[in-house]
Amino acid sequence: MTDLTTGYLGFALRNPLVASASPLSHTVDGVRRLVDGGVAAVVLHSLFEEELEDEAARHASLAEAGADSFAESLSYFPPLPDLAHGRQHLDLVERAVRAVDVPVIASINGATAGGWTGFARRLQDAGAAAIELNIAPFATDPDVSGRDVEARHVDILGLVKQAVQVPVVVKLHPYFSSMADMARRLEDAGADGLVLFNRFLAPDIDARRLAVSMAVGLSQPADGRLARTWIALLRRQRRMALAASTGVDGPEDVATYLLAGADVVMTTSALLRHGPSHAAALLDGLAAWMAACGFTDVGQLRGLLAAQPVAGDGTGPRSGYVAALRAANANMAGPW
Repeated sequence: MTDLTTGYLGFALRNPLVASASPLSHTVDGVRRLVDGGVAAVVLHSLFEEELEDEAARHASLAEAGADSFAESLSYFPPLPDLAHGRQHLDLVERAVRAVDVPVIASINGATAGGWTGFARRLQDAGAAAIELNIAPFATDPDVSGRDVEARHVDILGLVKQAVQVPVVVKLHPYFSSMADMARRLEDAGADGLVLFNRFLAPDIDARRLAVSMAVGLSQPADGRLARTWIALLRRQRRMALAASTGVDGPEDVATYLLAGADVVMTTSALLRHGPSHAAALLDGLAAWMAACGFTDVGQLRGLLAAQPVAGDGTGPRSGYVAALRAANANMAGPW
């Protein structure tokens, strides 16, 4: 009998497959369909800093408008908490938690160390089992250094950690100049885990229409190679949880992430492409693969192919890179 149970952020999960934030988790029915499909936890769609700030501005405007009115007139306005932009999101958290028997993880997305981070407390109070924190990665201002961007991540994490008691994970992008250093700084700042990696909407140019295209594309299995590389490199360096994201479509994609050292494997594109029931196909395929390889539980394969820590000069990974290039050149030399 193959045992797929695993642990993530202190939760005992029935298997290592987690539905990451997507349109499928916009409704309670969608969350229920994901769980019925077989996932062991669900990350709700993200609430954005801009949405919360817009609502805060409306609060301020409403309060100012009533300041010079008779006190009785204030009773015509609903209480400020009911006006909070995130009320619908909080309702979703509360109803989703009641509807399913797996951890429901809330997601918030922001770019600055502002007051929006305090909303994490309300998500926790609504029943969220954990908070997944998305932080905008890009700095287009040439006066903002890479170190400033890194410090902003740490500062935002610190504010959220101060607001909640539930676990907080940071969903990272792959664009840091030193991912290992960033992972260490976030762990030192209290991150309970990392999700590797986030995919961002990358605009493109439509030459025929002479316009900017904003189409969103689903990930492909090859997109997971970078995330697997960093999970394998970080597994024996860091003690915090590591979640895989991007490039999951079939059971072998799940298996390779576990071999690299992921605690759980998150997927969005596969469930959007094939439907929530595809989760069962992924898990059945994983169990069959494990049985064929002689594994009886997930713990036996997790991190089996994680990288051993190397010297600070990075010569270990580079020597592998050079060897791979030499082998590729030899294979392509051919008889011509």
